[in-house]
Amino acid sequence: MIRETAGRIRPADKDIMEKARQRQESLAKPPGSLGGLEEISIRVAGMTGRVINRIERGCVAVFCADNGVAAEGVASAPQSVTMAQTVNFTRRLTGVGALAESFGSELLIVDMGVKDPIPAELYCSEPLEDTHKIVNRRIRLAKGETGNIATGPAMTREEAEASLAAGVEMADAIRDAGYDIMGIGEMGIGNTTTSAAVLSAVTGLTSEETVGRGGGVNDEGFRRKKEIVDFAAAEYVNRGGILKSSEDPAEDMVEALARMGGFDLCAMTGAYLGAAANRMPVVIDGYISVVAALAARVINPDAADYMIASHKSWEKGYSRAVEILGLKPFLALDMRLGEGSGCPVAFRIIRGACDVMANMATFSEAAINDEYLEEIRAKDSYRR
Repeated sequence: MIRETAGRIRPADKDIMEKARQRQESLAKPPGSLGGLEEISIRVAGMTGRVINRIERGCVAVFCADNGVAAEGVASAPQSVTMAQTVNFTRRLTGVGALAESFGSELLIVDMGVKDPIPAELYCSEPLEDTHKIVNRRIRLAKGETGNIATGPAMTREEAEASLAAGVEMADAIRDAGYDIMGIGEMGIGNTTTSAAVLSAVTGLTSEETVGRGGGVNDEGFRRKKEIVDFAAAEYVNRGGILKSSEDPAEDMVEALARMGGFDLCAMTGAYLGAAANRMPVVIDGYISVVAALAARVINPDAADYMIASHKSWEKGYSRAVEILGLKPFLALDMRLGEGSGCPVAFRIIRGACDVMANMATFSEAAINDEYLEEIRAKDSYRR
């Protein structure tokens, strides 16, 4: 299914992007004066194949799962927090929940493998059937969490593929429900460790460059975290990383996700691929979200054309991942919560960028003679 989904992804429409750029140049303003907002609207045009876009409905898919590596003391919070916050998403009592309510976005909450039991009455069977309930897509029905990557694989290849497929399913559900944009978030104690291991496998970087403190782990936990990441990713790091050394990056990426990822990380990767296959703009949140985005890009490089980076995460490794994606986050708010919390904020900015393209008058419509801009445009004087 993943190869089929990846095979449906096409590059952003460059001809439409050029038309969008020409429209931006015709709007009644100095060239480039809206900066990144102009680039956002041009990129969205390339994603959708339309110069004019209305971004009115946004949905954040939040994938929740526990990670067996938490047993190694690599996280500051107990695993019980995963279950508590998964339940609190339904009540909109979390960071992303409060922001979604404030900015008029929705949540799609998915249990991929939460360790502690969730009350049965909080589950629904179909995505978006009730956005205040949880979609049950648990991979390991009894145990819930993944294996401990300090001692063995996180999951089987079949489990990784099932997790990826669940992410594609959620992207399709968001499209079918009529949303214009989606974001990718997560909840899972220990997932900065699994994400750092995957980032090391992709890039060939050691833990010194991919491991941060996550939610604030103590010195011993930080030392152990780096040790585990170097152990789990050693095979890939020793050969320079998947990006540099792989003859079949997509195959190696799925294997790496199975070896050292999480059910949440795999599903997020699938959701990025699904969004790209559906030509839907998809917003990256923080560190775990950007590593999943990078994994999707390894499986099909064109998937990155549909990604928009929201905020710059404090977590070590984020900057390297977003650089490889060729993206530039436009929010600098020192955010480091995760959950998809950057997405509702970003949705509004993206909506504004597209509304400028749609609603702002051109020089002709505003009855302004723009001949005075000819020299500025010729020399790019405004930008300099």
